[in-house]
Amino acid sequence: MIRTGPAGWSYPDSPGHVYPADVPARFDALAYLATYFDTIEINSTFYRPQPAKTFASWARRVGHNPGFAFAVKLWRRFTHESTAARGRPAEAWTADEVRQVTAGLDVLQQEGRLGPLLAQFPWSFKPGAGSRELLARLADDFRPWPVVVEVRHGAWDKPEHLATLREFGFGFANIDQPVIGRSLPATAHASGVVGYVRFHGRNYDQWFATSDDAAQRYNYLYTAEELEPWVRRIRALAAADGVRDVYVISNNHYEGKGPANALMVRAMLEGRKVQAPPVLFETYRTVLEAYAAPES
Repeated sequence: MIRTGPAGWSYPDSPGHVYPADVPARFDALAYLATYFDTIEINSTFYRPQPAKTFASWARRVGHNPGFAFAVKLWRRFTHESTAARGRPAEAWTADEVRQVTAGLDVLQQEGRLGPLLAQFPWSFKPGAGSRELLARLADDFRPWPVVVEVRHGAWDKPEHLATLREFGFGFANIDQPVIGRSLPATAHASGVVGYVRFHGRNYDQWFATSDDAAQRYNYLYTAEELEPWVRRIRALAAADGVRDVYVISNNHYEGKGPANALMVRAMLEGRKVQAPPVLFETYRTVLEAYAAPES
């Protein structure tokens, strides 16, 4: 199965671009978007572990979509705060920290709403003894769950490193990003049971924006011509040996561009127009009208 959807469901610039600007305070953006998408990538789990009751709430709020499954970003404690991410031997995380993460995964799994766990590493994470050690520990501690690894350095794009991920049972996150220096280019690699594609946008000018305007790095709307090669890659991933599911996530979230592009990808894959949130459709009518129609 191929699932498409955005990264996250509510940003400060979402009102007026994705859904009406005057929604009531208790408006549930997650439940709203789960009407149009069959996956959403949870981002808050990257910054801190979330309690099991929060995962239960998320599962309940998507109950109207029987085919919906979450992708969950792994806490950065395991990917960015380890010394292995900087090329030195891995600093040990604790069993309690693993339990803090997996308690919520257990809830989603019991509810039938758990997709892959995304371990997103920084550009500085490169192949080597330290990174292999870290990946081996991740494989041991998160073996019951389908883990997908996102790396951004081009050095990983070699058969021997893909073989390492396959050895550990990890999927590979194929990403579209500004290709600067030795950044990872576009790929269509499948190394586990889950295929994964992640769109970051191609905003070269703002890719290294400071924290004050960091959201601008995701201010990029893909054209149909830019998405078409990715649709071919996504189909190839879905047909690859051993792949059961493919998740396609649009992380170019600025002013709803990610949801708009996710709808376009879904329509291109299915060969038909799909339903779109009315406000989102009006925001990006020029690019969406060939691929989507606003829900009446």
